[in-house]
Amino acid sequence: MGRIGGSLAGRALRAGLAIAVASALSACSTVGPEIERTALHTDVGPTVGLGSPLTGAVTTPDDHPIHGIDVAKYQGSIDWSGVAAAGASFAYIKATEGGDRVDDRFAENWAGARAAGVPRGAYHFYYFCRTGAEQAAWFKANVPVDPNALPMVLDMEWNPDSPSCKRRPPREEILREMSVFLRTIERHYGKRPAIYTSVDFHRDVLVGAFPNYHFWLRSVAGHPSIRYHLSRNFTLWQHTATGRIGGVTGNVDRNVFVGNTAAWRRFAATGL
Repeated sequence: MGRIGGSLAGRALRAGLAIAVASALSACSTVGPEIERTALHTDVGPTVGLGSPLTGAVTTPDDHPIHGIDVAKYQGSIDWSGVAAAGASFAYIKATEGGDRVDDRFAENWAGARAAGVPRGAYHFYYFCRTGAEQAAWFKANVPVDPNALPMVLDMEWNPDSPSCKRRPPREEILREMSVFLRTIERHYGKRPAIYTSVDFHRDVLVGAFPNYHFWLRSVAGHPSIRYHLSRNFTLWQHTATGRIGGVTGNVDRNVFVGNTAAWRRFAATGL
C-alpha cells in the first residue's frame, strides 16, 4: 500500500508547479536539513528546502531503512522479543487518552519493549472535552520520565464515535490547547513532542500550523505528498494499518522514519 510510480507522481506534482514554485523556493525545513522531510527525491540545491515540489520521484516504504510499529491494547499480548527479532527499529505505544484513561496494556508494553531492546515512545490520544493542560497533566502522571525513551507523540484526530464527547472545537481553540500541551510536555520530558494526524484532521485544522514540530502522517491510500497539503513537511509515515510483524498476532500499524540514521538519532535524542 502507498506505492505510487515516480512518473505518475511527478506528473501530479508538476500540474501545480507554476503556482507552487515561488513558495517552494522559500520552504526550507526548520527542524534540520538532513531529514528528507517529504520523502521526495529532488535535484535542487539544499537552500530550496526539502519541501519543494521540484521532483521526479516519490518513495515507497521500502526505500526507508528505519521501520517501526505503533500499538495499543487492541494488539493483545505482544512478544517483544519477537518484535525485536523481526527488525523493528522503534515502537510507539499508546499510553493515555483524554484526562482519565490509561491504555490497559501500556505498562506491560512499556516494560516489555524496553526489556527486548526495542526503542519505544509513548503517545497520547487527544480528547476535545478536556483542556490541553489537563491532558498534559494526565500524561505526566502516567508516563515516567525516561531519558532513553523516544519523544512522545500527540495523536490528533477527529473522533466522531466517542460516546462522551461529540465536540468539534474551532480551529483557534484546538491550536491554542495543543500548544499548551506540547509546551508542557517538552518542559517535563526534555524532548520536543511530535504530532500524529490524519488527512481529514490536518485539512480541517493543521494546514500551516506548528512548522517547528515533526509530523507523523497517516497515509495508507497513497504517498503523503499526494494526500496532504503541499506545504506539509513530515518525518514519520504510517503507510498501512494491516501490517504484519513477528511478535504481534494479527494486524498492526507499520511506519517508516523519513530520514537517515543520523537524523533518526537526533530525533530520538531530542525531538528536533
